[in-house]
Amino acid sequence: MKSLAAVAILTLVACGGKEEKKNDNAIQIGQSPATEAPAKEEVSDVPPSNRVDLTNKGVGPITGTVTLGAEIDQAMAAKGKEVFNANCTACHKVDKKFIGPAPKGILERRTPEWIMNMIMDPEGMVKNDPLARDLLMEFNGSPMANQNITEEEARQMVEYFRTL
Repeated sequence: MKSLAAVAILTLVACGGKEEKKNDNAIQIGQSPATEAPAKEEVSDVPPSNRVDLTNKGVGPITGTVTLGAEIDQAMAAKGKEVFNANCTACHKVDKKFIGPAPKGILERRTPEWIMNMIMDPEGMVKNDPLARDLLMEFNGSPMANQNITEEEARQMVEYFRTL
């Protein structure tokens, strides 16, 4: 019994009574440092899928300007819908987030060139385009599969997205 009491006393003595060393660089909750480092500005609190960037054309095969007509080309949009339904619906729902972002309203946030580059070369976009990388992180690191979509099919899909 005496040995148990001795162990308990030694444990208390060993754990208590020492002066805690303070890290001069540490900031305790509720306290400000003596000299504050400049605040790092956040690029945006808006999720990447909702960020608007109508100047970025992305990185990939589409380097020129894609001009959208004043009127939607319904025949092209119908073909784009077929391509989308055949290749994309496992991960994308038209009007809500799923494994990937919803295409509805995408042309209000991205250029046609960016969209086509993302469709045609998702690997290159994630590697070279900061917004595409941010989207990858927003969607839990689920990369977009390269479906080997042609430029014509990508353009048809953009036309379909105009109808959503």
